[in-house]
Amino acid sequence: MTDKSPPESRAFEADVSKLLHMLVHSVYSDKDVFLRELISNAADACEKLRYEAIANPALAAEDAAPRIALVLDPAGKTLTVEDNGIGMERDELVEALGTIARSGTKAFLEKLQGGENTQLIGQFGVGFYSVFMVADRVEVISRRAGSEAAWQWSSDGKGTFSVTQVTLADAPRRGTRVVLHLMDEAKSYGERATLERIAKAQSGHVPVPISIVEKDKDASQITDGAALWTKQKSEVSKADYTDFYRSVAGQFDEPALTVHFRAEGRHEYSVLAFVPGSRPFDLFDAERKGRFKLYVRRVFITDEADILPRYLRFFRGLVDSADLPLNVSREMIQESPLLAAIRRGVTNRAVDELVKLADTDAEAFDKVWENFGAVLKEGLYEDFERREQLLGLARFKTTTSDGKWRSLEDYAAALKENQTSIFFLAGDDMARLEASPHLEGFRARGVEVLLLNDPVDSFWVTMAPGFGGKPFKSVTQGGAADLAAIATTEPKPETPPESAGAMAEFVAFIKTALGPAVSDVRPSERLTDSAVCLVAPEQGPDRQLEKMLAGSGRLPGEASKPVLEINPRHALVAALAATPDGAFKTDAVHLLFDEARVLDGDRPADARAFSDRLARVLTQGIGKSGG
Repeated sequence: MTDKSPPESRAFEADVSKLLHMLVHSVYSDKDVFLRELISNAADACEKLRYEAIANPALAAEDAAPRIALVLDPAGKTLTVEDNGIGMERDELVEALGTIARSGTKAFLEKLQGGENTQLIGQFGVGFYSVFMVADRVEVISRRAGSEAAWQWSSDGKGTFSVTQVTLADAPRRGTRVVLHLMDEAKSYGERATLERIAKAQSGHVPVPISIVEKDKDASQITDGAALWTKQKSEVSKADYTDFYRSVAGQFDEPALTVHFRAEGRHEYSVLAFVPGSRPFDLFDAERKGRFKLYVRRVFITDEADILPRYLRFFRGLVDSADLPLNVSREMIQESPLLAAIRRGVTNRAVDELVKLADTDAEAFDKVWENFGAVLKEGLYEDFERREQLLGLARFKTTTSDGKWRSLEDYAAALKENQTSIFFLAGDDMARLEASPHLEGFRARGVEVLLLNDPVDSFWVTMAPGFGGKPFKSVTQGGAADLAAIATTEPKPETPPESAGAMAEFVAFIKTALGPAVSDVRPSERLTDSAVCLVAPEQGPDRQLEKMLAGSGRLPGEASKPVLEINPRHALVAALAATPDGAFKTDAVHLLFDEARVLDGDRPADARAFSDRLARVLTQGIGKSGG
């Protein structure tokens, strides 16, 4: 290949263009992050070459030792980051540098556009695109191992990029060369002292040596490429762990928990894993993929290894096995019985470390739960083997916790006399839960209720057998006989016999007026202040679970009809019970039912009918008042 091909100009995808604009105009103070991202990419390329060279040694026959070089040209105002890794073909360049494959991008962009803390840039780890915070033009020249063609990708970060074929003389022998034309205000990144400080601080433990090359000077190695996870814990400082965490996790915060151990015996492997200090943006991706790297004898295999169960996907880190075979495909390794044993061991250790943190540092664990509790609770219905441990880890806001986290052990210690269940109320809004009329009778008796506002809550409570011998029970389900058995702290007003008779007749009237809209109508033991509420029948799902199943199209059959409970002691209910039967009373009953629906988080069943009834009732009420 002697001639360059004509350049092909293309536009970035929409999300990339938005991101580039924000980065170029960013006020983000720690622009050093770009070097960490480029070095991480280079190290990954070297590790991928080591893996492919197992099956095809010729790929790494020349220049076999992996390396990363930082090449300085202060006069030309350029910084070059070069590796001798696997390299990229044309299509790989376009795919890797023209799109953002990483999930969570939209959420990141929305937060950034919303004016949230610019530290989000560092926390998110925007990868290659962070170069445009310091460079006004970038070229990426790459030649894939074993290929006879080399390609150059170029862009100024303003919406378009070009790809052209270049001569082999203008490309590395193998690997990738990233040339940054530094902005005037970023020229310090072309100085040795600056680069050495950043590389040692942020990337000192990548498993590939890093050297600095200055014009007319020999290359000098600044990191040795020793894998941090192979060292003893006593040899690693907290700062070393933090630097490695930021590199492997793509985060820019402090790790909330570090797990570093070596398993020996039947299976030998090393693990270095972290719980992030803040939520990664891809935490709630629909695919629920983990972000765990797999090595075999320090040879990189994959960065999406299925090591931990999905409910522990917030862990970031790696496992390095001494036993797994290298001469089989990545897919076969994933199905290996040896890897299954490693999965079990790593999962047990991860859960044990969370339990230890909860026991020794409650405040630190509460922060972990704040970030990842909604994910951990998925294990309550997915992992039967560890369910008891996970129930012990679970934390809840309750009607008595004053906004703080409570464990089930805390709940069990506060059980009332004759209390036979662990009561909960599930929904999607904490403020609405706290104001729910279903809680009134429980508050009157000083009974604590778990307030569950994560979508997963409605599912795990149906699978968990209970805790401490007490089953979980929704306060929106069934009758209130178990509540009636608990002594109230407030005197219950006596109902005169004549009022009781009128109330029974009113209940019968409501049943007739509402017809098939409800399965039953009954006086309530759980209401003290509100007039009405809806509850689920004794059998079947509670109200929130049924709504979720219906909304997702997974409800088998038709939705059950709710039970309408009325408060006989409420002034409105008593007044309606004493009102003569007729159109006014029928309208009022339907409005009561719609009120119960609104309190339950729903809309009136028929908005027009609701509006007409409300107008008639108000008109009649105003007429009586005027008369």
